[in-house]
Amino acid sequence: MDVAIIDYGSGNLRSAAKAIERAARESDAGATIRVTDDPRAIAAADRIVLPGVGAFADCRAGLLARPGVVEAMTEAVQRRGRPFLGICVGMQLLASRGIEFGTHEGLDWIAGEVRRIEPVDPAIKVPHMGWNTLAIERGHALLAGIAPGAHAYFVHSYHFVPAPGQESCVIATTEYAGTVVAALARRNVAGTQFHPEKSQETGLRLLANFLRWSP
Repeated sequence: MDVAIIDYGSGNLRSAAKAIERAARESDAGATIRVTDDPRAIAAADRIVLPGVGAFADCRAGLLARPGVVEAMTEAVQRRGRPFLGICVGMQLLASRGIEFGTHEGLDWIAGEVRRIEPVDPAIKVPHMGWNTLAIERGHALLAGIAPGAHAYFVHSYHFVPAPGQESCVIATTEYAGTVVAALARRNVAGTQFHPEKSQETGLRLLANFLRWSP
């Protein structure tokens, strides 16, 4: 099994790769992990991971600056049905648009917007940074073995707001200045707002589930 981690200049590529390598090793998944921006390797991969840290617009620009990468992702994921996992901003890029210093188009693979977290209570600080508990909204293969109340690590100022009719895509939430989407999935496309590579046991379990996932 070949897993392509897309290299578009995001800062957490190596830590994501190491976590997936560990999850593959501990689950006997037999996966080969490649960090790559080669469209041919991405199109041929059995699974695709899109990490992301920073601003929506910057990550979008970095992705578009890699010739052929979005097209390869679309071919592999949307047409061939390869399992896909977006992490943090990588998940946010699945949205129709991001509203951050202007409005910027996303991949539009799951309809919705990425909006700033707006606390009513001034004591709640943005960015949301640290450990929070997960509420499981519906059963999903990616969450197998992850109990309600499990802890995951978040670092973000913006969050994914599903479009009306897309609420069933939400598989886990957390509470921070309101309910925040923590994980979503639609057919073979999934994403986590939290960082599995920093979430210890919870994150390794989710990554191992992703390597076994047959949507």
